[in-house]
Amino acid sequence: MPVPGQFTLVLHSHLPWLANHGRWPVGEEWLYQSWAASYLPVYAMLGRLAADGFTNQLSLGITPVLAAQLDDPHCLRSMHEWLADWQLRAVAAADTDDTIRRDLAGYEFRSAASALTDFENFWQHGASPLIRGLADSGVLEILGGPLAHPFAPLLDPRLRRFSLDEGLTDARSRWGTTPQGIWAPECAFTPGMESEYATAGVRHFMVDGPALHGDTSLARPVGDSDVLAFGRDLTVSYQVWSPKSGYPGHPAYRDFHTYDHASGFKMSRVTAKTVAAHNKKPYEPDRVDAVIARHVDDFVEHVRARLVSESERIGRPALVVAAFDTELFGHWWHEGPRWLEGVLRRLPEAGVRVGTMASATANGLVGQPVSLTDSSWGSGKDWRVWNGPQVQHLVDLNAEVVETALDTVDKLLDAGSARDRVADQIIRETLLTVSSDWPFMVSKDTAAEYAVRRAHTHAHATREISDATLRGRTEQATRLAANWNLADGLFPDLDARRLRGSVRA
Repeated sequence: MPVPGQFTLVLHSHLPWLANHGRWPVGEEWLYQSWAASYLPVYAMLGRLAADGFTNQLSLGITPVLAAQLDDPHCLRSMHEWLADWQLRAVAAADTDDTIRRDLAGYEFRSAASALTDFENFWQHGASPLIRGLADSGVLEILGGPLAHPFAPLLDPRLRRFSLDEGLTDARSRWGTTPQGIWAPECAFTPGMESEYATAGVRHFMVDGPALHGDTSLARPVGDSDVLAFGRDLTVSYQVWSPKSGYPGHPAYRDFHTYDHASGFKMSRVTAKTVAAHNKKPYEPDRVDAVIARHVDDFVEHVRARLVSESERIGRPALVVAAFDTELFGHWWHEGPRWLEGVLRRLPEAGVRVGTMASATANGLVGQPVSLTDSSWGSGKDWRVWNGPQVQHLVDLNAEVVETALDTVDKLLDAGSARDRVADQIIRETLLTVSSDWPFMVSKDTAAEYAVRRAHTHAHATREISDATLRGRTEQATRLAANWNLADGLFPDLDARRLRGSVRA
């Protein structure tokens, strides 16, 4: 029986700029693992849905900094090599008398072979042709975002507006269309940003459920604007996301944290949350199909029940939005892409209308205006992860670097109207300095040393180029900018003149 309203799935795809900044254990390896485990299978799944005539299945956020890496020639070559090395490691791991290990090595070999075939057939020219094709098929809505994923509320408003405008420009150059919606980095918001969104042409964006006081049953215009805030329904999202009871913690699923150090493969299953890594049981791929099917049915029933109860509560068809990091599906939760495809195929059979944020708007699932306050989807739903005491040194660093960069670029822009590659690189390095990933990694103690080093590396680049510029050492500044661009040459269309609203050259 059909249920009222609409279910909307939103995925946020993001990694910081990792190319040319280390490989293992943190660096490019992170990109290639996520690419192989999440982006390849999720995009393949969307391709199958599109081929079967499915439309408006999800709103897919792809940050400019991730899109740049998925199109980058160095990353594409290295990814191809990584996939081949995955297969070679599987061959080496199969050379054993241990039947269980040999079977798991065979599973890895087949997985690598499939990934290599997929990559060679569809990814050799980068992600943009694939993404554009999926968007043209109507199977998804693309969401954009600002360059380099800054924590926008803490960023100088001038640079914040520039970053968003440039991010949308970058999306248009890659995919032939300008996204109407965005996933704001960290779902971070402060009053006034809705006006900036409206000016940039953004029509809708994501916030976390508590930002709407838990009432996520409809999209809501923000303040006096026509820009809509969509809130993540925690009741439904936490069926998957919750570290205490989410599906990925089932004993049969592959354990993310336990590695076989000889091969680098994850050969254990979760077993139980209290079992030490060395006591976990071997992963058995053939055991998970029935578990995935149960979790698909369970999630579909939760969506149905939530749509019915919310529609009854508000007296009209309601909206339920589940939102996740794309990397959850495959990278963190090995079986996630299969679960996701099962859910999207099963929901219509269960009478649930599936749609995007854009189609929710078109279908009138919009409520009364709301006044939003400072918020994020981080711990406490406030800003503590990005401006708490443990990351105050990065907050101070960001403020100093942004001030230096803007002062220097203003002087360069005053000196002439031609495009200035030195100014462009100063802004590029500044945006990489203020990436929200660095304080997040420090606050959560995940590769914190790497995060601090990255922030200070880009800060040093900004200062070094700016100092040479302000001292009138033009040749030195030009050489420094060019050298830093070899490592950090993303966003080639970035034009610092647009900080002042100058027309593109």
